[in-house]
Amino acid sequence: MIRILFACVHNAGRSQMAAALFNRMADPSLAQAISAGTQPAIGIHPEVLSVMREVGTELEGVTPQFLSADLASQANILVTMGCGESCPVVPGAKREDWELPDPKGQPLERVRQIRDEIGRRVQEMLKANGWGSVG
Repeated sequence: MIRILFACVHNAGRSQMAAALFNRMADPSLAQAISAGTQPAIGIHPEVLSVMREVGTELEGVTPQFLSADLASQANILVTMGCGESCPVVPGAKREDWELPDPKGQPLERVRQIRDEIGRRVQEMLKANGWGSVG
């Protein structure tokens, strides 16, 4: 089982969208995603809740979580999402950086664009590694 860790600063936008989309599209017997942040927010950004609901993914009630050393140690691949110097380092994990704008406070149309770009990158990752859902 491969575990992907999507990380950003507040774990309230990009990383939550990425993990949710990944888990929806991946074969759960091959790969799973988790998300966390270096300075987690109290809740998911409202604009993110809205645009994810539009694609059938409910994030209401999901709580941002702290990127602890224990959580990081569970990851095979770390995908950072534009958090710059505050991005974590996970020893032994392959690392990718997806430089994406923070959706917080953005108009819904812009947040949709960010969501769709994350979805495109997730699909590429799944296809490249053969982790896509067979159903």
